[in-house]
Amino acid sequence: MTAALVLGGAGLVLGAGLAFVAVKIAVPPDERVVAVREVLPGANCGACGFPGCDGLAAALVRGEAKPDACAAGGPATAAAVAGVLGVEAAVGERLVVHVHCVGSDAKARRTYLYQGIADCRAAALMPGGGPKACSYGCVGLGTCVRACPFDALHMDEAAGLPVVDRQKCTGCGICTQECPKGIMALVPASQATVVSCRNVDKGPQVRKVCTAGCIACGLCVRQCPQKTIAMVINVAYIDPSGCDGCGICAEKCPTKCIVATQPVPAVEAV
Repeated sequence: MTAALVLGGAGLVLGAGLAFVAVKIAVPPDERVVAVREVLPGANCGACGFPGCDGLAAALVRGEAKPDACAAGGPATAAAVAGVLGVEAAVGERLVVHVHCVGSDAKARRTYLYQGIADCRAAALMPGGGPKACSYGCVGLGTCVRACPFDALHMDEAAGLPVVDRQKCTGCGICTQECPKGIMALVPASQATVVSCRNVDKGPQVRKVCTAGCIACGLCVRQCPQKTIAMVINVAYIDPSGCDGCGICAEKCPTKCIVATQPVPAVEAV
């Protein structure tokens, strides 16, 4: 009993002493860090490259990050951060992710049946880069869907492809990092037409593996009234800065790999 009382008393005294010292040497939080943290969305997605919103707030105050570093918050958050820090925010257009593949199970040929870990990265390590004959196409196991912290992606089970909810997408880019094929890419939210193929092989090779792939026929290039489409390594590329969304390219594309999107209205800064 005596030993227990002595140890208990010593622990109490030491604890009280440590608490007193902690109060005396405590560094008050930077008010600017607190203020910046309050205007951040609190998603803690890590897309900014810092450990959560707390880490980003501290980095913003130290000048190690730009006001628009939070993709999840968008232009409104960038403007609010700039207001707290007393700087100007060079806010660009909102970005959303786009799936650059329309090679559904009905259109893209498969070379074998994959039975393994339900993860695109694991399947991509298999021969041919996965079960699809097109080594550039979506693997279709939903790794990007599970990685999205904003519920902006879901799998179209019938097609075997991910679908983007452009209203929910924040442009954080996490899915682009998880996709082993690089078909998830950020595009301007206002872009009306996008080439949904990344196969750089020549037309005849593309036809053998997918009926929806870009065959580099050049018809879209010739038909575009704005002359904003070019062929880049056997794949059509649309310059979003010059596209007026007329939709002629999507209409004329013989394989329908150019798709019309649903532009998302810009979010005004507050």
